[in-house]
Amino acid sequence: MRILPQPPGVPDSRSPGRFLWWLALREWPSLLWSGTALGGYMVCSVLTSAALGTALDSGAVRGDTGALLAWFGVLAALALAAVALIPVAHRAEAFNWYACAYRTIQVVTNHAVRMGPTLTRRLPSGEVVAVGTEDIDRIGDFYESAGLILSTLVSLAAVSVLMLTSHATFGLVVLVAVPLIVGGMAPVLRLFSRRQEYQRDRQAELTTLASDLVAGLRVLRGVGGERTVEHRYRASSQRVRSAAVRVGWADAALQALREFYPGLLLVGIVWYGARLALVGEITVGQLVAFYGYTGTLAASVRHLMRSASMLVSARVAAGRVVRVLRLEHDHPDPERPEPEPTGPCDLYDPGSGVTVAALRTTGVVCADPADATAIAERLGRYRDEEGADAALVERGTGRRVRLRDLPLARVRQRVLVAANDAHLFSGTLREELSPDGGLPDERLAEVVRAAHAEDVVRQSAAGLDAPLTERGREYSGGQQQRLRLARALALDPEVLVLVEPASAVDAHSEAAVAARLPAERAGRTTALVTTSPLMLDHTDHVQYVEEGRLVAEGTHRELLATCDRYTATVLRAVAPEGTP
Repeated sequence: MRILPQPPGVPDSRSPGRFLWWLALREWPSLLWSGTALGGYMVCSVLTSAALGTALDSGAVRGDTGALLAWFGVLAALALAAVALIPVAHRAEAFNWYACAYRTIQVVTNHAVRMGPTLTRRLPSGEVVAVGTEDIDRIGDFYESAGLILSTLVSLAAVSVLMLTSHATFGLVVLVAVPLIVGGMAPVLRLFSRRQEYQRDRQAELTTLASDLVAGLRVLRGVGGERTVEHRYRASSQRVRSAAVRVGWADAALQALREFYPGLLLVGIVWYGARLALVGEITVGQLVAFYGYTGTLAASVRHLMRSASMLVSARVAAGRVVRVLRLEHDHPDPERPEPEPTGPCDLYDPGSGVTVAALRTTGVVCADPADATAIAERLGRYRDEEGADAALVERGTGRRVRLRDLPLARVRQRVLVAANDAHLFSGTLREELSPDGGLPDERLAEVVRAAHAEDVVRQSAAGLDAPLTERGREYSGGQQQRLRLARALALDPEVLVLVEPASAVDAHSEAAVAARLPAERAGRTTALVTTSPLMLDHTDHVQYVEEGRLVAEGTHRELLATCDRYTATVLRAVAPEGTP
């Protein structure tokens, strides 16, 4: 049994067809195994018809017991072989579905993680949700039935050979009729593709509207906008329903053709074979065999037509997947990355003049909250500004390397910005604090204590194994904030930028966090972007920013004594006019 998920590889996102081909190449052994098993099953069906026809023309019908037993043994062996191939083929089909569907969701999820906030700025959230809920099903369904394509070709070849050797006209009918039948589906397939793509677009729009509605429901109620949004959602839902009905009509037409064309072929061959049997051109056994061949042929053609319609659906779904995979990050990696700085490094923001000193805890106080957001985003390279790019500065050599000149993945590993809008994921507290499960309980207890989150762990008898719902909704805002802080401390990055890490907790908890944080981050570089006097009193150095520029620095107590503007900012007082 292969373990999923596996390393998905690098997808080919140049076009939907190339993406589907990339998936096929990644899973070709299983696809080949599925096609071989199904092909063997179809060949057994064809050989059963041939054996039955030959038995009728042999001594088995003239009372020859030995011949009767021999042909019974042949037919029983073919039946047993077909029965044995069924579970093998079904297992391969099921594996193909899971492997291709989950490989698709792996590459989409990995790309979404790499894109971060860029994804929601470039693409509606409903589009991404639809990929994970609908498109992977369409792609999985196609590869589940992909083995039928190979088996159909094998059975068509076997039937053609047997018919040509028995009667040339029958063989030619097969060789000519099957391509004509498949080609006759082309106009309906194109219509089905267009309608399904339109319906898929409307479904994504509806999903986006629904997610926006849920996220902003409280605000809508506050301004009395529920009725307006209700009308919008109702109209959008009706458009999706109408589009789905049109897709259903096209799909119904395809199913009708899948039954009509093979049935017409079956009637024609049986009628023609019966006429030949009446005039003695073929034997009764050959007529029976031809009837069996035609039944297998009709089933094969239906399978081929069904696979064609599934391919259309898969191409539409792959188009959505490719659209996500082709999105480029707002902060792309440099073509020629600079060598990474080594040893302890200061983190410098030229846009404001703020320097986060290596191996120390630095407080960053901004008179304007917008400046605090901008500085934090530049320090973590969530915002690129020409001429104001944050940089790592080597201690000793003074070599400065801009964050934009390093691979983004390396920046994320070295610099972590922990803001209050960070997402809490469902699972357990242990999984949230240590996603890879690599931290022992002793270390988890340390970060929980540093974040003053012991009460969160004690709230449940399960402790760290207590379930955590999406966004941690079972906890208060202060408890959620302390969980975010504990998670950031557990990651233990080289540089940690904390944005108002105790803004939602009570004074007692804030004082506990402020006292414990420096010890927890000893020997690491930490920036506290905050106006909390309790937090700032435990920093090594404080830098004060006004109108986007550094205007004063020193210890917290020094600034309180010398800078009235700083005092007004951290104590929420009004400074006299004209004071520094």
